[in-house]
Amino acid sequence: MPKGIVIVEKERCKGCGLCIEACPFGVLGFSSDYNSSGYRVVHMEHPEKCTGCAVCGYVCPDVALEIYRREPVGGTV
Repeated sequence: MPKGIVIVEKERCKGCGLCIEACPFGVLGFSSDYNSSGYRVVHMEHPEKCTGCAVCGYVCPDVALEIYRREPVGGTV
């Protein structure tokens, strides 16, 4: 199964939580970090579950997420 990574641009994140709710695998959660505007930002709470499906990025109204997907090398995980 492909593995993914979500990079959160902390200064763009407004902590709305839409990405957390949209993730079908429960990867994202709220961090204990705040950005300079005082918003609690999102992070990968369960990175091992991420497939790189990019659903979180589609729903983010602030374009604060970058999603990358890595295919397994040689067809095995």
